[in-house]
Amino acid sequence: MSVARKWVFPILRIVVFAAIAIALVKIAFFADPVESSSGETPTGAIVEPQIPVMTGTVRNDIVLDGIVAADAPVAIKATLNGEIRQVSVAQGQWVDAGAELMQIRGMNDDGSNRWSIVKAPASGVLSSFDALVGQSVSVGSVVGQVAPPSFSVTASMPPEQQYRLTTQPTEGQVSIAGGPAPFTCTGLTISSPLPGSESGGDGGDGGAGSTSGTTVRCAVPGDVRVFSGLTATLTIAGGTAENVLVVPTTAVEGGSGTGIVYVVLADGSTEPRDVTLGLSDGITVEVTGGLDEGETVLQFVPGAPADPGMMEGGVQIGYGG
Repeated sequence: MSVARKWVFPILRIVVFAAIAIALVKIAFFADPVESSSGETPTGAIVEPQIPVMTGTVRNDIVLDGIVAADAPVAIKATLNGEIRQVSVAQGQWVDAGAELMQIRGMNDDGSNRWSIVKAPASGVLSSFDALVGQSVSVGSVVGQVAPPSFSVTASMPPEQQYRLTTQPTEGQVSIAGGPAPFTCTGLTISSPLPGSESGGDGGDGGAGSTSGTTVRCAVPGDVRVFSGLTATLTIAGGTAENVLVVPTTAVEGGSGTGIVYVVLADGSTEPRDVTLGLSDGITVEVTGGLDEGETVLQFVPGAPADPGMMEGGVQIGYGG
């Protein structure tokens, strides 16, 4: 046992340390050569989304957020320079259109008396009327106002939405949350203030429904019970096109009448092409000329930001009717 401790174990330790040292030297100075690459290269490429031209239905409904407001009061104006000699009504009273309100006495050039009867310009309640017997008035001066019992629905329309209307609508559908059943409002008008004009005029500011910019207004039927300040949804039907060629609006440069799409050719390249456009619902647009069914176009105009609502993970969500 003493021989093993004195000679065998020390020799074994020396052999082990020598093997470790040789291995370290080999790793440091004689490492195995690295195998050459297989030569594979990345083949991925960014491909712009493409979509086929197909048939579909375009329902051109414009939906606007609006408000119910009492119609603007109508001004009562003096019709003669002179003195009020008789007053037939009082503030707060109901009057019918054409009813006598007061009489004014003026003077002719020859000194003789001249009389004028001021009549109610509309039916409604005299919301203001401060005419007094003996009061001097001048022609055109406002002596009161008649508040009609009628209401209108008023909404603001973005100017570009007017491109979607191929004809002038005359009515709309109104829905009021918590109110009566949806109803048709008539006499629909779309107007924008002229440069330098002021809203309201002599007849007041149009109530709580006054808006700036392009304004849509239509009359609430008299048999529908509403109140000023109610919020409403106004839907204007601009027409429906069925079984027509359609593409996403994102594929078209331009949005009304004419536009340009980028057609994908057989070799993968693209070419711009002029197209004629029809109805649009804001997401899909009808193409009436310039494309054939089955042709492929870029889903987004080159250089334009992609609409996240139309894409999900690079896959087109869907369009058309």
